[in-house]
Amino acid sequence: MGEAERGEAAPRTRVSFYCARGHETTPSFADDAAIPELWDCPTCGYPAGPDPENPPTPAKVEPYKTHLAYVKERRSDADGDAILTEALERLRADRA
Repeated sequence: MGEAERGEAAPRTRVSFYCARGHETTPSFADDAAIPELWDCPTCGYPAGPDPENPPTPAKVEPYKTHLAYVKERRSDADGDAILTEALERLRADRA
């Protein structure tokens, strides 16, 4: 399909976006389209912004936490020892 079959292309504007790793990407937008503040870098996936001197910093990704890690955040070692002692006493009482 050529331009004659689809009509004329809309006027375009090319905007440069820069990521924290120094990559530049220049997508094109229709002249009447809103230009986004951030754009995903197609090379590394970091967020990219229009200012080459101050590119946006990537969001910090928290590592996956296990159930035990969450429990350790809520309970101290002394709490854990007390709960363990109580559970062992119940088990010993059930066996007797």
